[in-house]
Formats: sequence, structure tokens, C-alpha cells
Amino acid sequence: MSSALNIVAVPPDTTNRAFLEAFARPGCVGLCGGDTLIDRGIARAERHATPDGRWSRWTHAFVFGEHRSDDHMWIIESDMQVLRGHVQFGVQENRTTKYHDEKLYSSLAVLDFQLPPESVKHIVAGGLELVSGRVRYSLREILGILIALRHPTLRPRGNLLVRDNAFFCSALVRHLFAKAGCDLTPGLDVKHTAPEDLFRSPVPHQTWTLEGTMPHSHLRALTRRLKQRVRTRLRRA
Repeated sequence: MSSALNIVAVPPDTTNRAFLEAFARPGCVGLCGGDTLIDRGIARAERHATPDGRWSRWTHAFVFGEHRSDDHMWIIESDMQVLRGHVQFGVQENRTTKYHDEKLYSSLAVLDFQLPPESVKHIVAGGLELVSGRVRYSLREILGILIALRHPTLRPRGNLLVRDNAFFCSALVRHLFAKAGCDLTPGLDVKHTAPEDLFRSPVPHQTWTLEGTMPHSHLRALTRRLKQRVRTRLRRA
């Protein structure tokens, strides 16, 4: 899939908070990546969606919603999280402050497709409707897209493990934009859309990135250290 990328990388010493306050706007797409085991697993699976076969930097996607009277920008996303004993498992609203922690979210991106106000309103309203409807997160569909990523001919077809009234993160973003008349990743089924696909959308857009450590950097460093130790011991033998 060809891409119309126009990327501006901000200085890496920028804080997540400063980055989001500078570039997040209603109707923009947000991407993030981290270095947890889950992030590493997703990043590795998405190597089939990158042009050079490298692990993806992006493991989660969301839509920026509205600036509220609490003076915070809110986001709409499909996610799994436990906060103070309360489990959130599905489409939900959160403040952008959720992504201020650089230890958890080492990379961020904001994608601005420069949509007209009416389309932005449609996207945000559509997301709020799904929040109100308590639409679930779909682990089953995650397994379906993992299968399709390894077999690209499956990706234009329907997700083998599709379920109604459920979305994982990047499928939610794709769905909301499609309902507003903007297909971000034509040629792929909605529920075969990965965060990396959104980043490489062929629809013209402006992208700002704040890039930290790649998810597999620590693993590569560990591998190099182990190889060096083996060589050292062989020389001593």
C-alpha cells in the first residue's frame, strides 16, 4: 500500500505532555508505542506491515476528541485497563494525560488528515455513541488480524474471528473515519487494520512524531551482549 507521508520529527527530549499539547487536535489520529511485553508482541507481529520487515513503532491507536470545560483534551479509544479496581474493557474516553508517562509510552504520533469541521464532528460524535453503547474490546479479532498479518492475501477479506459490536483500537479508528466518509486504509478490511497501517495511510496527511526507544532495541542489545560474552569465553578456552 503506497503512502503519502509528510512527517515532522520533534526533538527527542520533548516531553509527551508538551508534544500532545502542541499537536493534538479534535479529529486527529493518535498513535503510541511502548516497551512492555504486550507492546513488543504487537510490534513484532506488525513487521509484516512495514516495508522493510522491521518491527513497528506503533502498537496502539486512538482518536482525539474534544477540549472540555475541565481544560483537558479527551481521546476516544478501544482499550483494556484497570484503574483503582475498575476494569475498562472496550470503547472509552480518557484524558490525554493518560499518555504523559514517557516510561509507558516511549513513542507518540499525531496524524492530521485536515478534515473539514463537519467530518470531525461526525467522527467525534460517532465515537461518543460507541462509548455510550459500551462497545467491547475484541481480543478474538486481535487473533484474527495476527493470522492475516502473516498471510497478506487474507487482509482484504473479513476477519476470520469477527464479532459484532466490538472493536480493537485501530479498527475503531478506521471505522469512525470510514463512517465520516474518509477511508484511511483502502484495500484492507476494517478489522484487519493495524496501527502501522494507519501510520502509512495513503490519504494525504501531516504527521508529527516523538520517537523514543524502539520496542526491540533492548532485545537486540541483550543479544549483542550475549554474543560478545560467548566470543570472549571461546577466546579464553
